[in-house]
Amino acid sequence: MEAKKLAGLEPASVFGYFEEICAIPHGSRNTKRISDYLVSFAREHGLRYIQDELNNVILFGPGTCGMEDHDPVILQGHMDMVCEKEPDCPIDMAAEGLDLSHDDTCVFAKGTTLGGDDGIAVAYALAILADDTIPHPPLEVVITVDEEIGMQGAMGIDLSELKGRTLINLDSEEEGVFTVSCAGGGTAVISLPVDRRAVYGPCVRLSVDGLQGGHSGAEIHKNRANANKVMGEFLSRIQKLMPLCLTSLAGGTKHNAIPRSCQATLVAMGIHLERINTIAEELQAEIREKYDEPEATVQAFDVDALGGNSLSTESTAKVIGLLCAAPNGVQAWSKDIEGLVQTSVNMAVTKLGDRFSVTFSTRSSLNTEKQELLEQLKTLANFYEGAYTLNGEYPAWEYKKDSRLRDTMVGIYTQMFDKAPQVLAIHAGLECGLLGEKLPGLDCVSIGPEMHNIHTTRERLEIASTERTWKFLLEVLKSL
Repeated sequence: MEAKKLAGLEPASVFGYFEEICAIPHGSRNTKRISDYLVSFAREHGLRYIQDELNNVILFGPGTCGMEDHDPVILQGHMDMVCEKEPDCPIDMAAEGLDLSHDDTCVFAKGTTLGGDDGIAVAYALAILADDTIPHPPLEVVITVDEEIGMQGAMGIDLSELKGRTLINLDSEEEGVFTVSCAGGGTAVISLPVDRRAVYGPCVRLSVDGLQGGHSGAEIHKNRANANKVMGEFLSRIQKLMPLCLTSLAGGTKHNAIPRSCQATLVAMGIHLERINTIAEELQAEIREKYDEPEATVQAFDVDALGGNSLSTESTAKVIGLLCAAPNGVQAWSKDIEGLVQTSVNMAVTKLGDRFSVTFSTRSSLNTEKQELLEQLKTLANFYEGAYTLNGEYPAWEYKKDSRLRDTMVGIYTQMFDKAPQVLAIHAGLECGLLGEKLPGLDCVSIGPEMHNIHTTRERLEIASTERTWKFLLEVLKSL
């Protein structure tokens, strides 16, 4: 039998189950085997379980001696991981387990992501359920699938069998940080019909590049320029000199990333490149001064062509109008939590083909404000005679001013570690919002051990932090 790579690490039961989990491929959309592993665990320990058609699993553990009649507590995490590997790594992550190792400080996987996000949550839960000596109330352990690709498991799971209304989410990556609220969101797309025709004249390529970009939730407030919005302003300034005919336009690649680059090609009849370059230089200077964008470049180049299949001047004007009129960036700050972005929108991806489409990532920690923002985009689509669609909408986990769970956990943490935890809200998504919508009155806090560089091959899970978080979690369960 192959020696256990994590043998000797404490807590032994947690790292034992974590190693078993890492031996099973469990990337997003590849969760059948890990889901069946959880079912086998339940059967082995005589636990009631539910496994749905999505591969979500719910495990039910009775309360331990003297706590059988306490209100149930929900422990929650997700079983899927982000699968990334180094170019020379031979592991087939769809079919093989991870090559675990540690350096006495951190656990990591050789050549691949580790999946501490969120395999450690599953390991914590199994270690508790397997040990009758750990005091705890009745447990309802909810382990979802495909969290990393849009929280699809949490969207589809049926929680009608759950009795608990107190939930500890184990999907955070900073020890001593209690997350108590997160944004809801949705991906909206505005699509405009365009009229193409043969247009002749000098062609110019426009480029906006060198921007910092970043995550549209965690970094939307960091005074970074959006390449699509900058391109809209660039085109608008040129258009004021004369009508334009766009041939191509593309910016951004992912709905949850602030676009770093946008490129466009146009037919600019009757205008000299020198005048466009003057506009580019002026705009570049403004962007570098207004935003934290020291490497921003705004440029124009001659194209060795005379026209092409371009948009009409009317369609071009609509495209430019939408780029300039659409909201982008922070829309509102929280009045309850200092420094928290409450509502934002990111003009994420622009594409010009047979139609012109703009993809927006919207977020808000207030469901009412999120709906208002989506209605604003819908109205904008109607104004420009375009189509509007909404995908992947999920609710906010709204801040709960009165939380027994939060107060209990803060008190225990402060007593155990002689310092208060940070209580934060985040402008990104967690499954708590979706679960709370299904379980009215749900009281939630999200915690986890210290992890570094998640979703990359440099991912690390701190060993000592894993043990401290384990001991803290057991104290919380004992008190509930």
